[in-house]
Amino acid sequence: MNRILYVARAVLLGLITTHIIATLHVYLSNADLYRTVTIIREAGYLAIPNQRVMHSLKEFGPAFFGGSFFTFSIGAGLSVFSVACAWFWDRILGRSRALLMPIVLLWLGTAVAVNSKGFCPMVSSYFLAVPLVVFISTLKWMPGHREPQKRAHSPQLAAGLASESKNGTLPYGRRFPAACCRDLQKKVWLNRLAHILPVAILAMIWTAHVDRFSFVDVRDYLLLSNPIGKKINDFYYRYTLYPAEVFKSLDQKTLKACRLAPIKDKAVARRIENMLIRYDYLPVHADAPVEIEIVEAKNTLVFKHKGNTVLQTTFKEFLSRPEKVLRHFSAETDTHAFFRQATIFCLLVGFPLTLYVIVFALIRFVLSFFVSSTPSSVVAAAFCFSIGLALLVPLRIGTVRMVDAIDLSEALNSECWQHRVAALRTVVRQRLEIANFQAYRRMLASPYVPERYWLAEALGVSRHPETYQDLLALLDDPCPNVVSMALHALGQRGDRRAHKKIVKRIERSDHWYNQWYAYKALRHLGWKQRRSKIALRDVQP
Repeated sequence: MNRILYVARAVLLGLITTHIIATLHVYLSNADLYRTVTIIREAGYLAIPNQRVMHSLKEFGPAFFGGSFFTFSIGAGLSVFSVACAWFWDRILGRSRALLMPIVLLWLGTAVAVNSKGFCPMVSSYFLAVPLVVFISTLKWMPGHREPQKRAHSPQLAAGLASESKNGTLPYGRRFPAACCRDLQKKVWLNRLAHILPVAILAMIWTAHVDRFSFVDVRDYLLLSNPIGKKINDFYYRYTLYPAEVFKSLDQKTLKACRLAPIKDKAVARRIENMLIRYDYLPVHADAPVEIEIVEAKNTLVFKHKGNTVLQTTFKEFLSRPEKVLRHFSAETDTHAFFRQATIFCLLVGFPLTLYVIVFALIRFVLSFFVSSTPSSVVAAAFCFSIGLALLVPLRIGTVRMVDAIDLSEALNSECWQHRVAALRTVVRQRLEIANFQAYRRMLASPYVPERYWLAEALGVSRHPETYQDLLALLDDPCPNVVSMALHALGQRGDRRAHKKIVKRIERSDHWYNQWYAYKALRHLGWKQRRSKIALRDVQP
């Protein structure tokens, strides 16, 4: 039984270890964000997330569920890679201590790279604890070499038996035919091919179909097309912003609290403050903890982070190119760049492999009660391979991404919702006027979420007066994805009448993702933060 489940057990232990770290990591990040949002609110600015979501930043649930993002991305990747290293060291390198050094150096090198721009204790915990736990547990649970009289488990033992059998003798004084050794070697390699070949073929097939629209296609045609997928989608968009805040650079954060020390020239000080607010760096109370502190020193501006000077620039340079200076500051203080890249890579590679390992282990465990080891491996691999292909089918059926302009009207009236979605995508990409096609009105009440989602984006491209009311109607859609796209579309239309409606949505919404899109729409419409009069009166001496 251990021979069947040891890989899945080691991977699951890695996921559990990751989730413990990730839950604590997200919880601490939520606490920091709560302090920042509280400071911004007290300074009189519009805060994201709003007061209805803020309380969740202090709760355990969002940290626990949000931590699952890191569990199934960086945790999955590190776990699978660690199992592979342990297997390679044991089965190929024969547990040679000398040949263990490259693996250790790779492990330590990764930990160093994570901290190359500043020590990050929580991030370091992933790269130090998870590989160590998984590597040791894999070696502990990995089946050892069986006795020769039973069956050679490893290719090294089988090769040794074959060489000994040339003289007709075997270890332990036993006889073992060379033909039997060859049969054992064939079974060993058949077992290995059953594990490796389906994964390699699936990886090539999926890679051939991956492009910049793949995530959207998975959401539209795989998740939003069935009830279970919708629940997974809702879970993802409900909790994904909590872990996202963990590793965002300063430039990527929605709102940033900053402190602007007194500057001699009051007119210049007001210009600098307006520039900071324009890029969502919001000046707050002098004694509040902030991400960035700006002080005047010898006719220059000094930008500090946590008390340390990061960069210096002239007044003229900052006022002429504030975005460049602020991005430079963000890049210099970004300690999570490597962690972000590793997380995305592990999500793309480690997560599918982890799913494969777990499903394969479950199927092979069930089959082991009926057939022997090698047939059960082959059948389990074939079953997993079939699942991988089956998941690709709805993507290929649904992803008719572009429709010829001549056939657009017919596609919008099609009985197949995938064709209608393809037509809406064409309208969006070619920036056509959706009001010219009367079929769009029936789509407002479509039971298919992807159709309403792409209709909202098409209405954002429209400039026809009557489509504005249709877009406002989608703000009450039961699906948060559609609401978010409707808010985005309001920003794209450029109609400043939407200011008050969007602000009210931010204040009333209980969905952080919708608030985030609403705020970006406001900023696209030219709106910017202003301190409330009450807050200004409170901070005056």
